Parts: sequence; structure tokens; C-alpha cells
Amino acid sequence: MNRAIVAAFTVICAATSVQAQNLSAEDLARRTVERRAVEAVIWGMPAVNYDLMLQEMLSKTNGKVNQVIYWGRPLNAMNQTLTPNPDALYFMAFFNTKEGPIVLDLPPGDANGSFNGNIVTVWQMPLEDAGLLGYDKGAGAKYLILPPGYTGAKPEGYVALQSDTLGGYILFRANLKSHSDADVQSSIAYGKRMKVYPLAQTANPPATVFTDVKDILFDSTIRYDASFFEHLDRIVQNEPWLDRDRAMIDQLRSLDIEKGKPFNPSDANQSAAHFRCARSRRSA
Repeated sequence: MNRAIVAAFTVICAATSVQAQNLSAEDLARRTVERRAVEAVIWGMPAVNYDLMLQEMLSKTNGKVNQVIYWGRPLNAMNQTLTPNPDALYFMAFFNTKEGPIVLDLPPGDANGSFNGNIVTVWQMPLEDAGLLGYDKGAGAKYLILPPGYTGAKPEGYVALQSDTLGGYILFRANLKSHSDADVQSSIAYGKRMKVYPLAQTANPPATVFTDVKDILFDSTIRYDASFFEHLDRIVQNEPWLDRDRAMIDQLRSLDIEKGKPFNPSDANQSAAHFRCARSRRSA
């Protein structure tokens, strides 16, 4: 290693050590919480964004898990998600496999419509793409979402997708020929051909429920403040730990997020986390 770099590193470490010696135990504890809050934000951002979208649906619309919400017109400012595209009609289904595998029965493309879709986990990791640019290449397919640790049979005729989380969602984009009322209605009718139901009810699947949310302010914008950790706690409580994330268990415990326990952050933790998130947002 270059001697100049070593010397500079030594000076920085010495200065940091001196500065740390001048801090009170309270200041050191606060800084530790701030650092861990930042690490938790970086780690948890995809899952928190997922929970924000889920909570918008549950709190503002009549939509429920294992149903479908959709925007019955080209997207506008009422849809505050990350990457909305006004040239497709959006259908969104949050699913949960806690009670068993879930079927996403997606229609083939034809003269009446086509789609592109993404099926992802709570962490927004892809399980598969569907539609024209996906696995089925526009032919349609029955995608079967399997819960974590699933050891049951995988029936023929399905595209089996093994998830490592209980929850997830599909974003289904029904392609638009134009923004005319007739073409919008045609795309809505096409999108409503998708079906969502438990595998256990395959013999007689219930009708899929669709809810139009076009007139509802659907705001999943991440707030980098103390509320971030409320969403993160909900993920920790409702989802299994992934092996890759076990290093975060003790980190989150120091922020008062612990599986099986109610989230009740101390005043010191809440203040430190809010401060650090706010400062990180200003410097971004």
C-alpha cells in the first residue's frame, strides 16, 4: 500500500479517536443509533416501498390482498408510485401465500389486448416476468406462487415460482392502442381477464374482485423520517427472516424493532433515527 495513503489513514484514525474520546457516553450511543438507522434505511428501502403501496391499498381503497386494483384511465398525478407509465393501464394484485400457493392466471395476447407484467417478492426481487416480454411470450399462463419452504406437489400446467417471502405482487400493464375512450375501455376489459385465486380452490375458483382506484391519491412516496421504521417493523413482523439478512437482527433490535414484539421506540431512538434520516435526505 502507498505510504502516503497509510500515513493519511493513520492521521484520520487518530483524529477520529481523539474526537471520540471527547464525546460523552450519551453522544456515542446516539451516534451508534444514527448509524444503524441509516443502515436499516438502506437495507429496508425496497420492502418499505412495498409496504407503503400495500397500506395505501388497504387504507384508502376497497381492495384487499389476493384481489386486483387497477387505474381505469392513463396514469396521472393521482398515482404517486415510482415509475408510472401513462401509455399502459395498470393492474396490481398483492398476494399472500400464508395459507398456501396462489394462482395468477394471466390471459394470452390477442387482437383485443396484450400485457407486460412483473411478479416480485416483498423485497421487490423478481420471481418472473410475464406477458409479451416475459416467460409466456404473450401466450398467457397460470403462474403458481409457492410459499417459503414449500414441499408440496407442483401440479402440471402451471409455471411454479418459489418465493422466499409470504407476500408479493404482480404489476400487470395492459397495453394501450391510444388514449381514446374506446381503447381505454378495451384495455380495461382485457385486464379483467386476469384471475387471482388460491390453488386450493382451482376446481371452482372464486371470481376475482377488481377495484378501480383512478380517483384516489395513491401515494407510496417514501418519507425518510421516523415513520420509515413503522413500515419496516411491519415487514419484520409479517415476513420470515432471509438468510442473507440475519446480520440485521441485532442491528434492528437496537432500534426497538424485534420480531414478536410491539414496536415502541424509545424517545432517544426515535429522535436519533428521525434526525439521521432527515439529515441523510437533505444531503442526498
